[in-house]
Amino acid sequence: MDKKKVLVIDDSAFMRKVISDIINNDSSLEAIGTARNGEDGLKKVKQLKPDVVTLDIEMPVMDGLTALKHIMDNHPTPVIMLSSLTYEGAESTITALQYGAVDFINKTSGSISLDLSQKSAEICEKVKDAANAKLHKSIDLSPEATPGELTINRNQSSKNFQHEQTLVVVGVSTGGPKALQELLSRIPSSFSCPILIVQHMPAQFTRSLAERLDRLSEISVKEVRHGELLKKGHAYIAPGDYHFEVKSIGRSLAAIIEQTPAVNGHRPSVNRLFQSVASISHMNKVAVVLTGMGNDGTEGAKFLKEQDASTYLIAESKETAVIYGMPKSIVEQANPNLIKPINEMADAIVEIVKQ
Repeated sequence: MDKKKVLVIDDSAFMRKVISDIINNDSSLEAIGTARNGEDGLKKVKQLKPDVVTLDIEMPVMDGLTALKHIMDNHPTPVIMLSSLTYEGAESTITALQYGAVDFINKTSGSISLDLSQKSAEICEKVKDAANAKLHKSIDLSPEATPGELTINRNQSSKNFQHEQTLVVVGVSTGGPKALQELLSRIPSSFSCPILIVQHMPAQFTRSLAERLDRLSEISVKEVRHGELLKKGHAYIAPGDYHFEVKSIGRSLAAIIEQTPAVNGHRPSVNRLFQSVASISHMNKVAVVLTGMGNDGTEGAKFLKEQDASTYLIAESKETAVIYGMPKSIVEQANPNLIKPINEMADAIVEIVKQ
C-alpha cells in the first residue's frame, strides 16, 4: 500500500517534530518534509507534491492564511490547519475553512501544545480523510458541459406538502463551512422558513462560524440559544458540543440545547436534530445532508420519512462534496427526492419551499 505523503508547515521546531513523529508512526502515512513558515512551505509544496499539508495559522514571514491562498490557487492540495482555541484563532480557522482547508486540529495547550501527542489518533484520522477529499476550484455548468451526475432529480415532482409553514434542517460535517457559505449566501432575504443546522465542530468554533456566515448572507445567521423561538428567514447553528432539538410551543418552535450523551460519537448529532423535527406536526420538512465523513443523518432522515411521508430529502452530489460520506449514505440508504451540487442547492431549496 502506498503511503500518503504529508508536508508539515509550522514555525515551531518542536511542533514540526511532534507532528512528523505522529504521522510517521502510522503505517499508511509518511511525513516527507517540513517547512518553518508559509514562504518555505510553498516551495516545499511545489517541490515535494504532498498528498496532504498540515499548516499552522500563526507564523512569521508568511502566515498560514496567506500560504493557504497560494496553495489553493497554484497547487491545490488538501490542507489541515493547526489552530489555537482563542477567539482570534477560531476566527482565522473559519476563514481558512472557507478558503478551502479541509479540516483543522486544535492546539489544546497553547502555542507549544505539549499534549498534542495525545491527539495522535485524531490527527492521523483527519490526515487520511483529507487525503481522500475532493477539492473544487470551480464546476463547469455550461450548456456544453457533460451533465454526468451534477444534478439527479429522482422524484422532484413528488412534493406533497400539507401545511402552510415549512422547516429546513441541514446536517453537515467535514467541508461544511465552505458548503454552508455557498448555501446560505445564496438564500434571499425574503426566505420564509427557519433553517436549523448541525455542523460537526468544537464548541469554540461554531460562534465564529455563525458570525462569519451572518456577514456573508442576506438572512440572519446565528449560534442558537436554549429556549429561543425560531424565526422565519433565520438560520440557526447548533453550538459545538451541544445537541440541537426543537419542540412546538403552540404554532411556534423553540430550540432545545442540551449536553445529553453523544450519539455515535457526535454531539451535536444530525440524527438527533432530524428525529426531533419528526414530532413537529404542523410544518412541512425539508431535510438536507451535505459533505461530511460517516453517516450521521441517515437514521434521522429515514425516521423523518417514516413519520412524515411528505418530508423532502436532499443530498449533496458527489461532484461537489469535499467528503462524500454523509450524502453518499443518504443516497444509498434513504432514497432522497433530489441530489444537487452545492452551488445549485440554495435555488433548489427556495423553489421547493414555495407555496
